[in-house]
Amino acid sequence: MTGRILVVDAVPTNRIILRVKLSAAFYEVVQAASGKAALAIMKKSMPDLVITASDLPDMTGRALVSALRGQEAGVRLPVVMMHNNDDPGERLASLAAGADDVLARPIDDLVMLARLRSLLRARDAEAELQLRDDTRRALGLAEQSAEFTTPAYVVVVPTGHQPEAEKLVYDLGAELRDRIELVDPEDALRERKPTPDVIVIAEGEGSQGEGLTLLAQMRASTSTRHAALIYVAQPNQRREAASALDMGANDLLAGGLDLQELTLRLKKQIERKRTADRLRANMQDGLRAAVTDQLTGLYNRRYTLPHLNRLADRSTRQRRPYALLVADLDHFKQVNDRYGHAAGDAVLVALAQRLKDNLRAADLIARWGGEEFLIAMPDTGRLAAQRTAERLCQIMSENPIVLPGGEHLTVTLSIGVATSSKQDETAPLDLIERADKALYEAKEKGRNTVVMAKPSAPPQTQKTPARRTPPRATQQDLFAWPSSGMI
Repeated sequence: MTGRILVVDAVPTNRIILRVKLSAAFYEVVQAASGKAALAIMKKSMPDLVITASDLPDMTGRALVSALRGQEAGVRLPVVMMHNNDDPGERLASLAAGADDVLARPIDDLVMLARLRSLLRARDAEAELQLRDDTRRALGLAEQSAEFTTPAYVVVVPTGHQPEAEKLVYDLGAELRDRIELVDPEDALRERKPTPDVIVIAEGEGSQGEGLTLLAQMRASTSTRHAALIYVAQPNQRREAASALDMGANDLLAGGLDLQELTLRLKKQIERKRTADRLRANMQDGLRAAVTDQLTGLYNRRYTLPHLNRLADRSTRQRRPYALLVADLDHFKQVNDRYGHAAGDAVLVALAQRLKDNLRAADLIARWGGEEFLIAMPDTGRLAAQRTAERLCQIMSENPIVLPGGEHLTVTLSIGVATSSKQDETAPLDLIERADKALYEAKEKGRNTVVMAKPSAPPQTQKTPARRTPPRATQQDLFAWPSSGMI
């Protein structure tokens, strides 16, 4: 089944006809003959979508929509209203009451099924984002959204000859406080800053569906794929209307441009776009929080280990070296004991910032644990890695950190360095272990120093020893470092 739909209608024949049509489209259908019966069904099991008649024995369809919207579970439930005739005033009243769409009898099966697919897709996408947002809030990782919202940016793209489009845009500007812009179809795909929140594609009279091509291109474009798309079809364009919904249109006006209806639908799409943007931003923040250290903003182990594996694979393929530095703050426990944990946090944050300020964009910096930091440097040999580590030690020792109370504190670093080589295919964790051992040696030597891990022995290819020659720097040891900040 593709979804569970509740059909609410007092006329048994209407319910049966809808059940047959929806069942043929593989929907599970539940029926109710009154608003009270429908609400009772929804208390037991909430459907995926509701189709209700505008007139019920015990209440109006709009009253049922209002009752649904008053329940937490029904706030975002898609509701389609069925009217006995296509009365513009009644259609607008139903949309204003909270119905997501309005269908007039006799119902066009092609357009109806396309509308249902579109509404259910939108519901599922929003539900997934909302679920992740709710999880983040339960974990205390999300903040309340700001009450202030900036005006939306709406683009109207008329196809064909539509001299009334300019007046429509002017009238929309008077109805909404948002920015409304009329755009020529030939200029519609040009990237705009800011990106439009809603794009209205309106087919003109006599149009052959030129807007469908534009709609598909906008939905596929990286700059507009998250924009809400409203497609305006002419009354004779039932196939184009159904195709537009299946191609990704968020909403549809099937009877041509109408100022009042477009205003209502724009308000709803703007609200949904803002909700989707907020949920998407919260999800991205959650992903970022999962791979970064909350205090320093540096990457954590979850991100670092896969990154090191990719770095090692690339190093092997391209036969280029890389270096791993394990840095540890000296006597950090004494900082916490003497000045408090707030001071310790300030020291960690200051070190993280200095590392970011004095390393390349390509270098990965991670908080490895406690006061220990790991730095991965691609395309870096032993000499460049050693010079970098020594420079970092000097930066820390020569620049005291300002503590929250205003006191200045000098903190030093000890660093262990390990590098790969063309002959060395050591796994990243083994390279980290070598750097870690070098770090302990640096601690034993008195701290505030750098120790290079011994390179791994090259594989023996012959028993006779090679002729010994004086050591000399290899190309990999001479990788240039940016001139700024050199010592």
